[in-house]
Amino acid sequence: MAVIINGRDLTVEEVIRVCRGNEKVEIAEDAKVAVNKARDYIEKKLEEGAIIYGLTTGFGKFANVFISPEESAQLQKNLIISHTCALGDPYPREYVRAAMLLRCNALSRGNSGIRLSTIQTLVDMLNAGIHPQIPCKGSLGASGDLAPLSHIALGLIGLGKVEYKGEIVDAKVAMDAEGIVPVELAAKEGLALNNGTQMMTAVGINVLWDAMQLQKVADLACALTGEALHAIKKAYDHKIHDLRGHQGQKIVAENLLALLEGSKNALDLQPTKVQDPYSLRCIPQIHGASRDAIQYVYEAVSREINAVTDNPIVFPDDDEVISGGNFHGQPMALAFDFLKIAISELADVSERRAERLINPALAEGLPGFLAKNGGLNSGFMIAQYAAASMVSENKVYDHPACVDSIPSSGNQEDHVSMGTTSARTAALVLDNAQKVIGIEIAAAVQGIYLRQEIGENGIDNLAPATRAAYDYIRTLSAPIDDDVLMHDELVKFDEMIKNGELLAAVEKVVTLK
Repeated sequence: MAVIINGRDLTVEEVIRVCRGNEKVEIAEDAKVAVNKARDYIEKKLEEGAIIYGLTTGFGKFANVFISPEESAQLQKNLIISHTCALGDPYPREYVRAAMLLRCNALSRGNSGIRLSTIQTLVDMLNAGIHPQIPCKGSLGASGDLAPLSHIALGLIGLGKVEYKGEIVDAKVAMDAEGIVPVELAAKEGLALNNGTQMMTAVGINVLWDAMQLQKVADLACALTGEALHAIKKAYDHKIHDLRGHQGQKIVAENLLALLEGSKNALDLQPTKVQDPYSLRCIPQIHGASRDAIQYVYEAVSREINAVTDNPIVFPDDDEVISGGNFHGQPMALAFDFLKIAISELADVSERRAERLINPALAEGLPGFLAKNGGLNSGFMIAQYAAASMVSENKVYDHPACVDSIPSSGNQEDHVSMGTTSARTAALVLDNAQKVIGIEIAAAVQGIYLRQEIGENGIDNLAPATRAAYDYIRTLSAPIDDDVLMHDELVKFDEMIKNGELLAAVEKVVTLK
């Protein structure tokens, strides 16, 4: 089954299916009609000698330089090769695939004036697994992602390097192997290809997708810690959360009650305490706020992946070509800065819960540092250091990139979004957060095991959902009696979060929202 694109109704889920699941892509028939109509209009304007930015003029500060129709093809090629200025390590293939798909989708709307054959060639490359190498640094996020998208267009015209069947080869070599003919750009096409927000959105949509899974794992981590620390479930009663009314808060409370249903460790009332600390009691409010932020980003991204973001934009029915600013990445820059803050908070409170498990003064009678034989063994002492380091590192990345700007193109482009930096730093925050929550889960299951060892039946008293998590974890990571190489153990937890297998094991028992 292929994902059909028309520039109007692509979904986040479909993007993930293409960029991670290698699903094929096809251009809708109605989109082909719209693309051809816009191209015919561009050809007509060329014949009339109309003055149109990027079509018969130079770019940026050179907008006042007239370009003859005879030079228009060279103008477009020059635009691409001169703009391939990105540097640094190449983006992962899933980011590149997402960017290629999003660019094709935007062009399929029929407001860019590009030829259908050019879009089809980019779709053919995507379907054949030919992925241009795109260095990750060098985009201001307005005029869109000029440098990274130029690297995609470079591959389209048969230049530069691509990843193909796991190897880095010349673009022409890969295209020849698949029988794909490189494009010779015509008027307007270079600008249509490299002017847009698709690179920042491609990075951000991948981070968003993983954050949507991580918010469920964070609820699971809290439930496991609640099992180990004898949490008071009554704080999750829907009556409390209905009074405040935030949707994310209500969902988290529902998830926690579902995860802890049937537990004999976490109870409505505990004989030894009246209230839990905030890192357990206030999780619906804390995780819920992050959920609401992530939902906002989902909605913003859902709009952006179906947006026309190049310039100028063609309106053939109105006989207009309008220069505007849809390439400006501010809507995504704000969203992705918000996203990374929301993810960071999941990690921040996770580290605090891990600290409560590990710190003998806070651990509700668990052995200090979760070491069965403390003193000779250090247990989880330094695992908390690692978590603290990563949440502190995230505070550096959380500085909002979108509040910065620097003028470019001779001050013609005097406010830029830095949205690609927002997305890239969100990816760094996500990686840290997954690792921190993995540390908490590792500590929680060790705490549950130690309850059993000190005669409190911690494992036997688990809820069905948390028992499913515990049993799955024990297929990969054994309880720790004496010190082991902790790095290797913690990597297992990071991987089981990232590959989705831990969450899948739990959702066989209970469906999380």
